[in-house]
Amino acid sequence: MPTWRQFRLFLRLSRPWFLLGPILLYALGLALAHYLGERIRVPLAIEGLALVLSLQLVVHYLNEYYDAEADAANPNRTPFNGGSGAIGKEGLARATALQAAVVCLAFVALLATTMLIRAETAPLAWAVFALMLLASFFYSAPPLRLVSSGYGEFVAALVVSALVPTLAYTLQTGAMHRLLFLATAPLVLFNFAMILAFEVPDYGTDLRFGKRTLMVRVGWETGMRLHDAAIVAAVLAILAGVLLGLPTRVTVGVLIVLPLAAAQAWQMGRLRRGAKPNWTLLAAGAVALYVLAAYLTFAGFATS
Repeated sequence: MPTWRQFRLFLRLSRPWFLLGPILLYALGLALAHYLGERIRVPLAIEGLALVLSLQLVVHYLNEYYDAEADAANPNRTPFNGGSGAIGKEGLARATALQAAVVCLAFVALLATTMLIRAETAPLAWAVFALMLLASFFYSAPPLRLVSSGYGEFVAALVVSALVPTLAYTLQTGAMHRLLFLATAPLVLFNFAMILAFEVPDYGTDLRFGKRTLMVRVGWETGMRLHDAAIVAAVLAILAGVLLGLPTRVTVGVLIVLPLAAAQAWQMGRLRRGAKPNWTLLAAGAVALYVLAAYLTFAGFATS
């Protein structure tokens, strides 16, 4: 019978705080549907969210399983990077992560089959879900192992910040809308910058264990500049949204993050110039920038 300590370790392995992002982005898709006059079907919305969270857990568990050795050797772990630290000699067995991933995939299969039998879900929503399923499974798992491909970071940002709200929206409407692209484009870029910020503390360990992340492939200095470029591109995407029809309440709200965006780029610049690193502050700043931008986008549609 599992002990209390094992339960706490499994909770740590699951990193439940990482589920808050997908919940917020899923809520954004629902808020957009409501803003455009759609009646929200609550049971279907709950089922879709269950699929999203299960896939997010699959990513967590498979990442923990395949990167267990490198994560255990990482001296720069924070709550946001370097693995959970729950696997190891004094923690859970590595196989626990794989078993948990299999259970989550089984739940996804069961729920998806139930939804298919009821035939209430539009083909477009299933297409979005299929893309999410493939990206989630192969992010860490071979043979694709997107995390070491050089483009896995952008795929991850695209899934969470674009496909999650798109799934929420298409489940309710069965169609796409241009506001989806305008609202999520800055979030994808902020998410991409956040992932790159997470990879900076892991750079030495990833290099040592041959984990070919984008930061390792392009080098730490170029990777840091890519982080800054993503933030600048996100700001430009927000400004472009003003011209292309994004609601004023949304764009004005999101522009609130500009000082935080500038502070994050400034912090990365200091590290690039040799300043003493504070990895937790760097990671927390990246998370704050992304989450605040996502929340303000959601709130803009929810209150319009």
